Amino acid sequence: MPSSRTAAKAVGARALPQVNAVLEREEVRQAAALHGRALITTLVRERLDGLRREARAGRLDGTALEAGVAALPAWVDREARSRTASSMRPVINATGVILHTNLGRAALPAAAVRRMAEVARAYTTLEYDLARGGRGSRSSHLDRVFTLLFPGRAFHVVNNNAAAVLLALNTFAEGKEVIVSRGELVEIGGSFRIPDVMRKGGAILKEIGTTNKTRLADYERAIGPRTGLILKVHPSNYRIVGFTAQAALKEVAALGRRRKVPVVMDQGSGNLLDLARLGIRNEPSVFDALRDGADLVCFSGDKMLGGPQAGLIVGRRDLVKPMRENSLSRALRVDKMTYAALEAVLLEYARGTAETGLPVVRMVTMTSQEIEARARRLVDAVAARAGDSLTLAVVPGLSVPGGGSAPEEGLPTALAAVSSRRLSARAIEERLRGFTTPVIARIEGGKVLLDLRTVLEEQEGAVVEALAGLAIGG
Repeated sequence: MPSSRTAAKAVGARALPQVNAVLEREEVRQAAALHGRALITTLVRERLDGLRREARAGRLDGTALEAGVAALPAWVDREARSRTASSMRPVINATGVILHTNLGRAALPAAAVRRMAEVARAYTTLEYDLARGGRGSRSSHLDRVFTLLFPGRAFHVVNNNAAAVLLALNTFAEGKEVIVSRGELVEIGGSFRIPDVMRKGGAILKEIGTTNKTRLADYERAIGPRTGLILKVHPSNYRIVGFTAQAALKEVAALGRRRKVPVVMDQGSGNLLDLARLGIRNEPSVFDALRDGADLVCFSGDKMLGGPQAGLIVGRRDLVKPMRENSLSRALRVDKMTYAALEAVLLEYARGTAETGLPVVRMVTMTSQEIEARARRLVDAVAARAGDSLTLAVVPGLSVPGGGSAPEEGLPTALAAVSSRRLSARAIEERLRGFTTPVIARIEGGKVLLDLRTVLEEQEGAVVEALAGLAIGG
């Protein structure tokens, strides 16, 4: 015979309301109207089951069980809002890392966003030729702008630069050797490495030279009947310094033409500007690679180019054509929104307006004086609201390109330094991350540092609000 305590537990559990009864409560009906009845029903059932288990385990007495039932509508509404909120949220990048991989790399220009919205909301001519009234090619939408930028060259677009390199390897070197300098066998991020990409592409790695030195003669000796292509990899995310030597692309390309071996340049960053005038060394452009004789150049869309995630291939028509026809191209192709965004971004370069029209390029070319003026304006606005609860100052610092571009290159900048007697730097940084639009900053020397180079001008007001909120809530 069950004990009186066991019986009480069972009675308590049975006293819980039925799911339908809870769904008829006004607060729950409102939640169902907002979030959908199916979701709310699932949550109600989930919460009741949880209360039932707790009661049967003896962890809830009658009073606690009643409180749990009374709080059920509020719990359901809160849980519904939490579970339906987007996990990908806009943030304010105040780190000074322009191409912050964890924060989505390049911010797109307004024109690209508008074009993406236009094609996303409707049917489009993605693969439809209006003139003929029949099937068209999705790549044709970039024909005009690519012709403006790269006259006489062909192009192809895939979903990222690693895919571009993979496609080149598979098209021209499946079952063949690919010659690569040992000093260029890089890890491209996320533990993905050039040798791994080669294996997946069906190519056989032919290492030449040493980590620190590879000469033209090394390439010459390595070419044989099994050679599929020569791969040059721009060291976009590392540097080897000291006793070093690498054969120049121009030399390797000339060798490739002489020996009839295609030379593919993995340029990586997608830079189309002369960055040397800004003090960024060792970051050649796509135009430089083509001018130096590369047969194909592969690069990213969402790095220095300032566009959406994509892998772009530019070069000889007779080499691009088989890449387009490779069956892998279908698996690696991009969608209509990517084409729309790329067109808008590339048009800025074609018009010569990239430095003002593209957020990434604007960030790179912004002077330290401009940033200092913005930082002082921010500090003054916060000080007017925070009083002496925060210590604010403008200090010199460095921004970095990020995204594996131009390693060890820093851009002089001005930083807004924030500290408080009541809050640690970590507490300030955490509270900024918890703001309505999270503000992502960095900590150095016991201070929170905000770099206005990577904060869009229209976001400055939100940063002021977040910092002023620290003083209020401090």
